[in-house]
Amino acid sequence: MRMTRIVATLSLLSVLSVLSLLAACGQDPATPAVDSSAAAAVPRPLNVQDPAEMPSPPATSPPACDPRASLRPPASLPQPGKMPAGSAMAKIVERGRLIVGIDQNAYLTSYRDPITGQVVGFEIDLAREIARALLGNPDAIQWRAITTADRIPVLQRREVDMVIRTMTATCERMQQVAFSTEYLTSAQRLLVNRNSGIKDFADLAGRKVCATRGSTSIVTIMKQPSKPIAVSTDSTLDCLVLLQQGQVDAVSTVDVLLLGLAAQDPNTEVVGASVSDEPSGVAMPLDTPELVRFVNGVLDRIRANGTWTRIYGQWFAKYGPVPAPPPAKYRD
Repeated sequence: MRMTRIVATLSLLSVLSVLSLLAACGQDPATPAVDSSAAAAVPRPLNVQDPAEMPSPPATSPPACDPRASLRPPASLPQPGKMPAGSAMAKIVERGRLIVGIDQNAYLTSYRDPITGQVVGFEIDLAREIARALLGNPDAIQWRAITTADRIPVLQRREVDMVIRTMTATCERMQQVAFSTEYLTSAQRLLVNRNSGIKDFADLAGRKVCATRGSTSIVTIMKQPSKPIAVSTDSTLDCLVLLQQGQVDAVSTVDVLLLGLAAQDPNTEVVGASVSDEPSGVAMPLDTPELVRFVNGVLDRIRANGTWTRIYGQWFAKYGPVPAPPPAKYRD
């Protein structure tokens, strides 16, 4: 049974990688291809408790903040394609496409459909609403597949306009990038094999728990009183393969991503109490406050007109009740 599960997941990884190459080679010029430089590969686990892999602590503690509070949007949004001169939005309109950093392996949230080769999911639909408001065309997007650890660097190097990749807003990260208001509420839990006997972090003393490098999840694993061994990979899907291979005892990340993993392997289950609060926001460069305000205006609109509820229900209603959208919170 375990070998069947491993083969099935590795086959999916292979299909995703092949489709990435086909999309890049045979893409309609009118539709920007996904940059698949971070395509899924067979995972190579690294023990994060090795000093070489330990996350570097910040030089100083970040100022206290409310990570859910963002910049207030304008009273009304400009018409698509008619952005204020000199603004970050005007530059995107002039380019003719929005560049978005995404995951391509997070089932339900942001993933490449192995049948169509297109990226789909809740976060993909969210990005399309932003492109619709900016350019009048929800398909005018260049997708850039990135790893968890790449999220801040690609923004700082201005390789993307924004990152929509279940990125938790934190006070530390807000010193490096800007965040929209919260678009998805989640919390860190555990994914384990059914009948494993693991019910919570207390059952994982000295046992291996996987999360992606560069994530808040890795830090949370390392802080657990039971002292589990943190193991990192570039992709949450890689963590699932390691769980299937018996190389780790659990996967721990935000519950919405664990839900997608469990949906792919019914021999797994999500367990345990929440051990963190993880508000996801759209991340943007620090020096584009006008873009942050614009995106917050789009989020306000889709909360109010039912679009958020519709797209959330499309992807997640099968797995539980559809919640109200996270309320907007502003600091100015």
